[in-house]
Amino acid sequence: MTMRPYAAARGALSVADKLYEINWGLVLLITIIACIGFAMLYSVAGGSLSPWADKQMIRFVIGFALMIGVACIDIRFWLSFAYPAYAVSLVLLVAVVVAGHAGLGAQRWITLGPLELQPSEPMKIALVLALARYLHGLSVEEVSKPLRLTIPLLMIAMPAGLVAIQPNLGTTLILAADGTALLFLAGLSWWWIAPTLLGTAAAIPIAWRFVLHDYQKARVLTFLNPESDALGAGWNITQAKIAIGSGGAAGKGFLQGTQSRLNFLPEKHTDFIITNFGEEFGFVGCIALLILFAVVIGYGVQTAMSARSQFGRLLAMGIILNFFFYIMINSAMVMGLIPVVGIPMPLISYGGTAMLAVMFGFGLLLSVHVHRQVEIPRHSSGII
Repeated sequence: MTMRPYAAARGALSVADKLYEINWGLVLLITIIACIGFAMLYSVAGGSLSPWADKQMIRFVIGFALMIGVACIDIRFWLSFAYPAYAVSLVLLVAVVVAGHAGLGAQRWITLGPLELQPSEPMKIALVLALARYLHGLSVEEVSKPLRLTIPLLMIAMPAGLVAIQPNLGTTLILAADGTALLFLAGLSWWWIAPTLLGTAAAIPIAWRFVLHDYQKARVLTFLNPESDALGAGWNITQAKIAIGSGGAAGKGFLQGTQSRLNFLPEKHTDFIITNFGEEFGFVGCIALLILFAVVIGYGVQTAMSARSQFGRLLAMGIILNFFFYIMINSAMVMGLIPVVGIPMPLISYGGTAMLAVMFGFGLLLSVHVHRQVEIPRHSSGII
């Protein structure tokens, strides 16, 4: 879809122009994936919209409106909004540590009036926004200068550290991966990357001894040998493998999954929902779903490549990489390829904050597409 010539020449778009410019193919794919999530939540509830599918549909409708609204806002506004968004998200993470409430053994939520919020989810988007703004103003050579590099490293380390002490290892890994990927895309030298990777590897024994909690160590040991305690620590991953494996090539059919119906599957409506999908639709269904995800990721990369501003390119890549890390970690976890961590499958797992954060991120991605012709000076404040 090409931009209307007169709108491009003016450098400004009307609301009608912006709606016309939205990548509706991407919007359709997002909606299809979300509908698969509704169907799975309906299935794991035993063929009932309550208690999960109906609430998730309402959240998606709200998120859909949010996504379209965000897409229509000038990308220069999002550049000026980046640091405040990061600051607010960081304050909320501090509030979780001070006054948050626990669930499933971790203190990750905070109550704001009628809302129950998990601040680590919006922080993933806020971090991408803030790093994209900071790196937008640097040349490739400046990114690798020690003084310039200190600021983005602190921007990554502060939220990652706050999330790690909740504890939430999965989200900590995604925050670190998002930040590191953006630094790499902005031109960070391998002279920094290689020693960091070696240092991280060398720090693993120290982290095992002094950082990881006992239950996190148990997850790693269970990952290495799940059969050693199949009825205890290895229950989750053992049942997940049984569910996926029992689906075979074509699956048992919609609403025919037994692992979820008989409540063998752990967290069947959240982190492990994809195991029910594998049981009911089999290998073919899982591949089809991964293809849908891959096309969405392809759209994101294409959007990044078409943006004329460095901020737009980094923002689009950061959003789509965050989406990719969600999928990669959740898929690997339920198949037993990595230890169990608390990461949902985007658009499919039940969850309010995660759904709205993902939809807001897609709104930013669509905004980059709509405003791809907008040029932002590399040292501009970006304030309209």
